[in-house]
Amino acid sequence: MTYSSRDNLALIAQICAMPYIPFRSNATGKPRGNSHIWRKMYDFFILHREEFMQHYHKRSNAETVFSMIKRNFGVNVRSKKDIAQTNEVLCKALCHNIVVLIHEMFELGIAVRFVNNCAELTFAQK
Repeated sequence: MTYSSRDNLALIAQICAMPYIPFRSNATGKPRGNSHIWRKMYDFFILHREEFMQHYHKRSNAETVFSMIKRNFGVNVRSKKDIAQTNEVLCKALCHNIVVLIHEMFELGIAVRFVNNCAELTFAQK
């Protein structure tokens, strides 16, 4: 089954979400049965492709973040209890954000100086 199947689009629409899944080159806008979301999304895909793809590419950004977190902090969650697992994943996300901030500080030449528990930012000229 492909991602853009009529069943998948109908299931996503059933939970009041918008299914931004690109259509294959041989797809048609013909709905089968009760799949009117197929026609609606196909028309939107054909008529407003740039806007459609902007929504779709949010997914690739999220997948990149997940990949970076797994690469830098491991794929396994070692905690046993649900709340501990949630906290572990949140800590990995926090650590990822700190790593990205530090990288951008050096990349953009941002100097950070802490004064009385507050950060003072200055931008260096490149």
